[in-house]
Amino acid sequence: MGRQARGEVMDPNQIQVFHCVQRCVRRAFLCGNDPYSGVCYEHRRHWIRQRLEFLASVFGIDCLTYTILSNHLHLVLRSRPDVVQSWNDNEVARRWLMLFPERREKDGMPAEPTQPEVDSIANNPEKLAERRRRLSDLSWWMRCTAENIARQSNREDKVTGHFWEGRYRAQRLLDEASVLACAAYVDLNPIRAALVEDLESSEFTGVKERIDDLRERGARTQMSKQEWERSQSCCCSGWMSPIEIRETVDPTDSDLRASPRRASEKGFLPISLTAYLELLDWTGREILRGKRGAIPAHLAPILERLGLDTLGWCDLIVQFGRSFKRVVGTAEHMRQEAMQRGQHWLQSPGCLA
Repeated sequence: MGRQARGEVMDPNQIQVFHCVQRCVRRAFLCGNDPYSGVCYEHRRHWIRQRLEFLASVFGIDCLTYTILSNHLHLVLRSRPDVVQSWNDNEVARRWLMLFPERREKDGMPAEPTQPEVDSIANNPEKLAERRRRLSDLSWWMRCTAENIARQSNREDKVTGHFWEGRYRAQRLLDEASVLACAAYVDLNPIRAALVEDLESSEFTGVKERIDDLRERGARTQMSKQEWERSQSCCCSGWMSPIEIRETVDPTDSDLRASPRRASEKGFLPISLTAYLELLDWTGREILRGKRGAIPAHLAPILERLGLDTLGWCDLIVQFGRSFKRVVGTAEHMRQEAMQRGQHWLQSPGCLA
């Protein structure tokens, strides 16, 4: 059976989580120092980071974590059509015009839309429905990332043509276990690539921004640790989703507390930021040193709760990029996904235990 079209798998009308990877064409360097030309492109990491935060403030999409490497980037994104449906018609039109403005300021930033510009979308039901759908479409997020960076890079290099190696790669994450494994894989990527030795040095990663904010909390002791981890005022990571889903406290709806920086306040893992950082630190040390070590007692319940094999956790993170193709999840969730797609099985070398 031929591979299903991406539009049949990625549905902007459903809440879905995907791991997306965008890679530069041939040996082109997205960022860092190009050993072939000797040119430094490190400043482009800032371009991408700024672009991601801008898109998080416009789209109805949660960015769970990210990593920007020398010639590719990783994103873990969650579509939020429930959030977009809560926006009124003018808000949908305004957000779309911030993505594709009819006018720009002198510095090149989108100009605030005028009421006639907003009305041109809000008063057209067909156009409005299409724009509303696109604002929770992960493919449009990736398009708005790739085109912007490609144009800036080609302009800087004084060249034309393709900057990215075709379409981005997308893996659907079916359950909490797959989301945890993928987030750890993405956040630990610089360590696995031997670019840095610890999480605190992993520049341009989601986990580094969360760590920087935790350090900042020391000067704001009036807020509890849990409140600070989810605070919109986090200077670095406030545009990303908080880590923890608080099942007994969080509302069951889309959690639409107003924030100019992100779509919602909803977390994505049943563990705290502290527990997640401890898990990453332990996993990173085990992978780098190649030692089995003793799994800390307090980590086992976290993995067991998500149905993961604690002894195979490190192997799973190391092999994540090669063990999964278009979907990631436990065997049962992958069987269910295959049935929903009308297939007997999904092509994937492995599954979560």
